[in-house]
Amino acid sequence: MRNLINRPRRLRRGESIRALVRETRLTVDDFIYPLFVCEGEGIRREIGPMPGQYHLSIDELVKEVSEARKLGVRSVILFGLPKEKDAHGSDAFAEQGIVQRAIRALKQEVNDLIVIADNCLCEYTDHGHCGVVKDNDVLNDPTLDLLAKAAVVQAKAGADIIAPSNMMDGFVEAIREALDENGFEHIPILSYAVKYASGFYGPFREAAGSTPQFGDRRSYQMDPANRREAMREAMLDIDEGADMLMVKPALAYLDVLKELRERSDLPLAAYQVSGEYAMIKAAARLGWLDENRIMWETLTAIKRAGADLILTYYAKEAARQL
Repeated sequence: MRNLINRPRRLRRGESIRALVRETRLTVDDFIYPLFVCEGEGIRREIGPMPGQYHLSIDELVKEVSEARKLGVRSVILFGLPKEKDAHGSDAFAEQGIVQRAIRALKQEVNDLIVIADNCLCEYTDHGHCGVVKDNDVLNDPTLDLLAKAAVVQAKAGADIIAPSNMMDGFVEAIREALDENGFEHIPILSYAVKYASGFYGPFREAAGSTPQFGDRRSYQMDPANRREAMREAMLDIDEGADMLMVKPALAYLDVLKELRERSDLPLAAYQVSGEYAMIKAAARLGWLDENRIMWETLTAIKRAGADLILTYYAKEAARQL
């Protein structure tokens, strides 16, 4: 009897057959588009280390989101640049704070849109940390009160999902209780459950003006060396009432993403962060790689590892091609 050669290449001979047997598929519904909103009118100012991304005044934000929505992107997450900052990040929980006004404008002007409100203080504090500071120490429990207050104000403005990103212990429980007590028990929480103290955040911190004025965030964001701790963080957030979980950054932590997918049935998001985006852009500008191909390869890797949702600055471009 003739020995048969196994020939996997039979299923790779052309794009049609490759598409037929493809295991991982991206759709426009997978994407969440991060956007930076600032004070003023008619402002569309490109962010230096993030080519193609902008500081947008509310009127320009509405235009950008309307265009993305026409391409099929239905979910955005907002980060605010307030006019003034203070020690407690007051703009984060002010009724007329920049993000709250942006939420109201988007809900009024763009149909069938999911607006996610990032819940943190670092963009709004003059010291750049994610909580209340005393003697150069970020205080956990006093910060929870402010985060809960911000969540309620964001929900009142019309946010569909609250996404706490500050990594204070007990932050999901504090926000869940505050939302429920104020009649927002229907608002889900997308927890930044696994957020590493990463060097990939540099471009974002420039974009959001949130670089710490002293020290760093390693006392509350996770050590990049730890995987088991990530599972503990996620399980704690589930117990506290999280409806969805996030791993941030994405590419350097695909192993963590995969393990969390195997441990939890909750919807799982991953954030392709500013540094990941900036590296691709920079290498492409130097002609070192094919940007479009790498965009799809990295997004597919994140989905393949287990993400249901991907926060990516490529959301609009990927949607255009889909």
